[in-house]
Amino acid sequence: MSKTELVIVPAPGMGHLLSTVEFAKLIVQTNPDISIVVLIYHIPQFEPTKIQSYIEFQSRELDSHQIDFYTLPPLSNPPDPTDPAFYGNMIQLQHPLVKKAVQDRKSKPAAFVLDLMNASMIDVANEFDIPSYIYFTSGANFLDAIFHFQEIADEQGIDAVTGLTDDPESVSDLPGFMNPVPTKVLPMLLVEKDAVWPPFFFNLAKKFREAKGILVNSFMELESFTLQALQNQHNVPTIYPVGPLLSLESRGDSKSSSDEDSILSWLDGQPKSSVVFLCFGSLGFFDAKQVKEIAEGLDRSGHKFLWSLRKPVQVTFGVAPSENMIFEDALPEGFMDRTAHRGKIIPWAPQAAVLAHQAIGGFVSHCGWNSILESIWFGVPLATWPMYSEQQLNAFTLVKELGLAVEIKMDYRWDFKKGNCLVKAEEVENGVRKLMNMDDKMRGRVREISELSRKVLQTDDGSSRVWLTRFIAEITEH
Repeated sequence: MSKTELVIVPAPGMGHLLSTVEFAKLIVQTNPDISIVVLIYHIPQFEPTKIQSYIEFQSRELDSHQIDFYTLPPLSNPPDPTDPAFYGNMIQLQHPLVKKAVQDRKSKPAAFVLDLMNASMIDVANEFDIPSYIYFTSGANFLDAIFHFQEIADEQGIDAVTGLTDDPESVSDLPGFMNPVPTKVLPMLLVEKDAVWPPFFFNLAKKFREAKGILVNSFMELESFTLQALQNQHNVPTIYPVGPLLSLESRGDSKSSSDEDSILSWLDGQPKSSVVFLCFGSLGFFDAKQVKEIAEGLDRSGHKFLWSLRKPVQVTFGVAPSENMIFEDALPEGFMDRTAHRGKIIPWAPQAAVLAHQAIGGFVSHCGWNSILESIWFGVPLATWPMYSEQQLNAFTLVKELGLAVEIKMDYRWDFKKGNCLVKAEEVENGVRKLMNMDDKMRGRVREISELSRKVLQTDDGSSRVWLTRFIAEITEH
């Protein structure tokens, strides 16, 4: 047995899982005396087949003596998926399964590392008298917002937070932001009226405060103002910026490899920095009306493009669009023929491999945190088009706080109740042109942060490496 064992419990979404596994891999690569057991639980709506395939691939690739994946048994009586509190109930029902899995280990773990969504499992760790750490897969900006609004909700009542949406033109002063933050870019997860998510996240924030530390997938040089503000707040555990933690390898299946080869072969034939890449995450899709506007904007821009345009399986949030079908019937008549000489439309995109290619000159992104970190890693300028979760706040951070992106939209969000606002072709055209003709000062800033994103973990005195070393010393001493 290794001297020190960690129990890591990721959330079941692919974006959370990949980032967490990369964190585990980084620990064992630099610390041979540490072993890790990763406890996996599935939620039927979260693509369990894809997750299981990924786990099996990682199990084959990794040294099982240092990282061991254990899938928890399925629930005998799962909660009702139509219940608004379904997700919170699902996590609570995992507690006894996590407890049993830990009891069955031959030695007592040194610490729990819990995905932010699994913070309630601190209660399980406490039963074993084991310290807990939160692995925060988003940026420090979102963590700052969660703590800020949880404090307001506790002091003034939750209506004081959710009431912000009554005036969409209002702004909030958040301690970790240099600029006032418009209500329209605040995460609905925190401020939506009559929704289950604000109480859920504020309860998470209270559990965060019980943790021994919070490991954030960011780095000091990227979010220095916010990270410093968090460190200075009362009743906040030690913040460990240990990113960027990225999954840059292929998915490991033959289909994705052949698709990737075709896409990269096309990019090989394009001039350096000439192609704008459009990709909106694993859950991102648009209706036919919006697809037409994007297509017309791309057509008018005159720029080369690679567009991941996945056809929706059903128009429901949380249901991933097809990885195999292009939403071709939504395109304007003749668009494919007109742009065949300068554009390529694909369903699934090997995002990291595309961003790494020298032909890519800009990235139109939904501003998921993993995508932001990948774009920074490869030094690709961004244009913001957020869709859900905390992505609007990420977009604001990139454009207004950090000066690393141009705006197509900062406040766009999916709304299946009211219908989505329509981003017109002119806005798409102008946004693409601003992105591809970004001034030298901003491009230089992107290159500078890209270089720093590599140094912070790859050099012994890099800021994230120092914080990681501090975390390792703390758990091994315990």
